[in-house]
Amino acid sequence: MRTLFILLTVVLLMFSTGSCIATFGPRPAPGVLVVKHRPVHYKIVKVKGKKYYHWDNNHYRRVRGGYILVRF
Repeated sequence: MRTLFILLTVVLLMFSTGSCIATFGPRPAPGVLVVKHRPVHYKIVKVKGKKYYHWDNNHYRRVRGGYILVRF
């Protein structure tokens, strides 16, 4: 009985811990165009402490699956 209790405790602890999956920001809203790859000539800029990618006179933010255009 004690072995079963220890086994169940270990299994419970294994499933309750967080996963190791890295996230890259929130998912974009449905209908938002996502740019899959950034061009070679981009610049990283910080606006109000947040990181944005700048190219073609536009600012982009990193999300799952690519980059979305951000308007200020």
